[in-house]
Amino acid sequence: MAFTTITYEKKDKKATITLNVPVSNWLTIGMMKEINEALLDTKKDPSIQMLVFDHAGEKAFCDGVDVADHTDDKVDEMIEVFHKMFRIMSDMDVTTVAVVNGRALGGGCELISFCDIVIASEKSRIGQPEIAVGVFPPVAAAWFPKIIGLKKTYELLLTGKVLSAKDAEAIGLVNVVLPVENFKEGVEKFLADFLKQSRPVAIWTKKAIKAGLGLDFNGALNASEIIYLKGCMATEDAKEGITAFMEKRKAVWKDK
Repeated sequence: MAFTTITYEKKDKKATITLNVPVSNWLTIGMMKEINEALLDTKKDPSIQMLVFDHAGEKAFCDGVDVADHTDDKVDEMIEVFHKMFRIMSDMDVTTVAVVNGRALGGGCELISFCDIVIASEKSRIGQPEIAVGVFPPVAAAWFPKIIGLKKTYELLLTGKVLSAKDAEAIGLVNVVLPVENFKEGVEKFLADFLKQSRPVAIWTKKAIKAGLGLDFNGALNASEIIYLKGCMATEDAKEGITAFMEKRKAVWKDK
């Protein structure tokens, strides 16, 4: 699988998509098509537990969708290709992670916000400045109210303000903020806690969380109950985990 605007690697239960056109790592139509191809490959690979979005360069994770692709002759295709990324990701049960060591603006902010986990360095800046150029971010408009609440969504999208990593963490756009120094090592240490767990149990856990979105508590609990009994408890790793706990030993996951 040959790419020109991204790199794509799979190793040790982890797939990594790296945006690789610094300084800005603009999301062009071409780059987004490549990302979608990599996403579909990750989705069908039964060995992958985690998908990581990373970036080349020290200035920006991504400064957004290329402004040149917003013209009348390109905007329909741009929206179709851009939103396809989120439609594929919404149907994925692997843990998704964004690693941000710089700016994540516009479409770049939408991309990281849609990941399950966002790890940012202290120098990172995050926001949706689209209103300043006369447009709005459709993904953020649909997604932000669910993850940061209605009031903050209005504030960010109607002002276009850009947040520090710490401020983004405070409202729930970022999970953890790490020092710039030894940032990569800090990321790997943070992710190790996820990757040491059973792959199928992690998958079933995310399925249960997603199943309850938009439901009242009883509906969400009923959905989670079914996934627990019919999915998680049917795995070899669930049996191994319970047996290992009772035998007072460390579980040895079979990832089945």
